[in-house]
Amino acid sequence: MIRVLLADDQTLVREAFAMLVESAPDMEVVGQAGTGRQAVTLARTERADLVVMDLRMPDLDGIEATRLIAADEDLTGLRVLVPTTYDTDEYVVEALRAGASGFLVKDTRPAELLDAIRTVAAGDALLSPGPTSRLIARFLRTHTAPPSEAGPENLSEREREVLTLVARGLNNTEIGETLQLSPLTAKTHVSRIMGKLGARDRAQLVVVAYESGLVAPGER
Repeated sequence: MIRVLLADDQTLVREAFAMLVESAPDMEVVGQAGTGRQAVTLARTERADLVVMDLRMPDLDGIEATRLIAADEDLTGLRVLVPTTYDTDEYVVEALRAGASGFLVKDTRPAELLDAIRTVAAGDALLSPGPTSRLIARFLRTHTAPPSEAGPENLSEREREVLTLVARGLNNTEIGETLQLSPLTAKTHVSRIMGKLGARDRAQLVVVAYESGLVAPGER
């Protein structure tokens, strides 16, 4: 069973998500939070596998709550999925920086939401290349990327190739086919890149690739 924590300051939204999640035979709702601080507390006590985290909440917003969860060594396996009203919501980039594993638009179909929960809970990132590219492009036009001690310049040529393909939305099998590697070798490269860049998951690799200029928004 996938243990899901729902964090949103709107009760009706939480209840709607809860009914949908509980309708799936492989999921259960283990808690509901109306503030970011409550979300962090419940994440630590209820041992959820995934948090559906709204970004705009009182007391502590979803970005800071995500950052606290990602920084907690006891919550290493906990993933954060961010629902947003628009795929141009620049706050989503901050959430991905903070440690969220993906985002989806709130008006997505119910089956797609459940699939998104399964994808992120399994440890994969949920980032559609098109919307992600546009979103990060908008963000970078008005924000300066924070300095990083570990960037793509510290990677080997092969690792930069792999990172570029990750940013374009390819999975390990597709990366392997593109670079004539086995899926296992591609996966090993991705794991090493995450270690070198201090990234929590593939979602943060995508942000690093765009912010560093390794991949240009709109580039395929």
